[in-house]
Amino acid sequence: MHPTAARLAGRLRERGLQVEVRRLSDSARTAPLAAEALGVGVGQIVKSLVFLRGEEPVVVLCAGDRRVDAQRLGLAPAPADRVRELTGFSIGGVPPLGHDVELETLIDESLRRFEIVWAAAGTPHDVFAIETGALIAAIGEERVTAVS
Repeated sequence: MHPTAARLAGRLRERGLQVEVRRLSDSARTAPLAAEALGVGVGQIVKSLVFLRGEEPVVVLCAGDRRVDAQRLGLAPAPADRVRELTGFSIGGVPPLGHDVELETLIDESLRRFEIVWAAAGTPHDVFAIETGALIAAIGEERVTAVS
């Protein structure tokens, strides 16, 4: 297992989440690539996107088949170097939780369509499956909202 994915798996275990990291032979840098590699619908891929509200970071977990309405939410995309600085992970491998520091997080309500979702595990080649309810519970029910 890649050391970055192992670090994330350890952080998730500390939060009471038992996940199995799966290494893909092809990149899962985008939701369509990840869905194709896993044989699942694009909506089941959780995009972990980092935005800024002013100077404050906000992570938005969005279904792979949806787009974040950043303007409505008052958000602007964070530059790649800031994403790495804030989360400890590079774009394409940002997980939905387990970042270097706790960040405000908004969860796309449409993810509830799925019993299981897939998310990046710290690198563009590593992913993990998680029950949607467990992901929401780990982050907080109050953070579920319309993001598109």
